[in-house]
Amino acid sequence: MSGDDTVHWTKGYTQSELDRAQRRFDLVFPPDLIALLRRRRPVEGHDWTDDRAIRRALDWPFQSLRHSVESGRLWWSEWGRLPSNAHAREETLREIVSRAPKLIPLIAHRYLPEQPHESGNPVFSIYGIDAIYYGANLNDYFEREFTGWNGKPWPAQTKYIPFWSELVERFAQDRNTS
Repeated sequence: MSGDDTVHWTKGYTQSELDRAQRRFDLVFPPDLIALLRRRRPVEGHDWTDDRAIRRALDWPFQSLRHSVESGRLWWSEWGRLPSNAHAREETLREIVSRAPKLIPLIAHRYLPEQPHESGNPVFSIYGIDAIYYGANLNDYFEREFTGWNGKPWPAQTKYIPFWSELVERFAQDRNTS
């Protein structure tokens, strides 16, 4: 990290606070996230002791995708025919998203995938179908978040995460053909 880190960071969590959060929200934090959050946490990050806010943040990717489905901007042919009513569309989408790796909220609508349970997972920015990689890994993400998104070149490859990486790729294709 560069610059004045005291502006962006505050005291980390205890291991018991992190264990409680993982149990409470049925998550397994990757080792690099645990190491980071034990040392320090982002001032603007989601507070893992605020259950209501974390539940909203955990639900955000699904809700923003649901909105994209309802506005006619999202439905992949491999999901089958688009159901005719909103409830059926929501249930189908919920089933699809439930098979994807869970996303762990970091700051705003930036998320780290829970799986694989290893260090080095990419960070996603998820805002409906507006889905992009926001960092090749946690360190890369925080450097970009605090010093500028395009401040350094992207790595040649970013770890593939089922569903979420495909969402990024399809959004990029749609953006490039528009």
